[in-house]
Amino acid sequence: MEKKHIVRLTTEERIALATFVKKGKAAASKIKHANILLAADVNGPAWPDRRIAEAFSCHPRTVENVRRRLVEEGFEAAVQRKKQARPSHPPKLDGKGEARLIALACSCPPQGRDRWTLKLLAERLVALDVVDSISDQTVRRTLKKTNYGRICRSAG
Repeated sequence: MEKKHIVRLTTEERIALATFVKKGKAAASKIKHANILLAADVNGPAWPDRRIAEAFSCHPRTVENVRRRLVEEGFEAAVQRKKQARPSHPPKLDGKGEARLIALACSCPPQGRDRWTLKLLAERLVALDVVDSISDQTVRRTLKKTNYGRICRSAG
């Protein structure tokens, strides 16, 4: 089977990849992609895809994908992990929802409570029709992202 995407690295690219691999101070996927490109280079060892996959413990499809990204998208895209075209799922809270959550968290807690809990905040957001459903962990992550420390003394 003839390869569709031929890897031809320049001397500068080969040196950059070799130093990148030698340092080993990057994400494992980046180092693996660099190793794949070095092994697949026609001006270098030019290993077949199966041998590359076995040597670097990956699927032959990964080797094909890295080759394709180098040819079609360039050097940086081949080394980096592929970005998602769109998120796997849309975020539960948009900007308005986050603002409502923060305003609610800074307001007085319900009667008989000393402070808001994450579960109470999640239940209140559903009751106010801000979202259909939301977990207390999503509330936690959102508050953490906005640097809210669950200590709003101005309201109480």
